[in-house]
Amino acid sequence: MRVLLFIFLITSCNCWGQNLKELFPKIGETINLSNEGEKKFLQALKSSELIDGKENYWDIIGVSCSFYCACGLGELSASSELKPQHGLSYRAQNAHDLSYRTAWIEGVPGYGAGEYLVYRFPPENPRITDVIIINGYVKSDKAWRENSRVKRLKMYVDGKPYAILNLQDSKDQQIFAVEPIGHSNRTDENLSKMSDIVLKFEIVEVYPGEKYDDTAITEIYFDGIDHH
Repeated sequence: MRVLLFIFLITSCNCWGQNLKELFPKIGETINLSNEGEKKFLQALKSSELIDGKENYWDIIGVSCSFYCACGLGELSASSELKPQHGLSYRAQNAHDLSYRTAWIEGVPGYGAGEYLVYRFPPENPRITDVIIINGYVKSDKAWRENSRVKRLKMYVDGKPYAILNLQDSKDQQIFAVEPIGHSNRTDENLSKMSDIVLKFEIVEVYPGEKYDDTAITEIYFDGIDHH
């Protein structure tokens, strides 16, 4: 009887694990950055006020209205951060500064399996329908190749496992469609008193870097509804 109960529990646990969504990305904008590209951008900017709606070569989002007109991040934290080196920071906030130039890099020995980022949004925030990831350290081809990138990322919503995000080993924009995340009753006068929306992204598996086992994420940012 005890053996049968043990087998039942193991089977139940395996089934629960298999129920976790496996999400695969739609590939968006191709990311091809270089110092030479920045020079050309600055030269072109002299004869034009904006290029593709951007004031800075490294900007991810231009100045035109977007989800971020209404999105407010309450807090961003990480389980660990690589210590600053040569005047460069690898803090958690780099993963949501809307810049291709910076990255969060975990700070534990090995490839960082189990390390994570936590995003906390106020309840009034518009609902999220897309999680957009720039994988690795994309500021240069050299930085991207030498540092490790994420292969599988476990996503939690308000403390509960939501999905496994399967990332390509690519510098391109990777867009994961999700069911609307956030409070749906936008007319409720007590919306501001509701709970924050908390998203957690945990490293499960990586693509090893050519030189470093440090795992980098340039950006995790979002798009959604309710912002117009």
